[in-house]
Amino acid sequence: MEESYQSLFSRGGPVMYAILVCSIISMAVFIERVWSLRKRHVIPEDFTGRIFALLDTGKTDESLAACNENSSSVARIASAIIRMKGRPLEKIEAAAEAAGKSESVRLERFIGWLGLIATVSPLLGLLGTVTGMIKMFQQVSARGIGDHKFVAMGIWEALVATASGLIVAIPAFIAYRYLTAKVDYLVLHLEENAQIVIEKLEEAGDKGEAK
Repeated sequence: MEESYQSLFSRGGPVMYAILVCSIISMAVFIERVWSLRKRHVIPEDFTGRIFALLDTGKTDESLAACNENSSSVARIASAIIRMKGRPLEKIEAAAEAAGKSESVRLERFIGWLGLIATVSPLLGLLGTVTGMIKMFQQVSARGIGDHKFVAMGIWEALVATASGLIVAIPAFIAYRYLTAKVDYLVLHLEENAQIVIEKLEEAGDKGEAK
């Protein structure tokens, strides 16, 4: 006779509620981060093209205004760089690095929860299995081991928690690795765009001095 999901959940013991919460959190974090880490949201190409064009023509004030009106990560980094116009190159690069670190932290937000859930969920499952086995052996000591069916049922009920913990942990770990790689990819492109902004800002300054 097949067991329903509700029946299996109840057989797994109280720890199943903690595993369920971990499952909900990991799914919510993954969906939110996938949505937030879209490249067109972090580094919109139409925006970067506009900023580069403005800097090419020396319109730094307009480019700064455009950055302030945009909510993307690349806009905040570009804004920090353009505000340093006229400063020594090392100070401009330091401002870019500080802004980049801030955006990196912003992009990595909540991802650590997936790594935590991937680690904790199997332990919660193991805890559920151990407590289930303890409960079963207490009953065996009271009624004897003559009923082998009872013993087998007690063991598989105890293992439900471990299986559930692994079912939650494996996707959480995969999601954690995927999002970490996604952030690394975006950070690399943010650094490339920041370097372009610095170079164009320097060129705009040189053109201004030449005039």
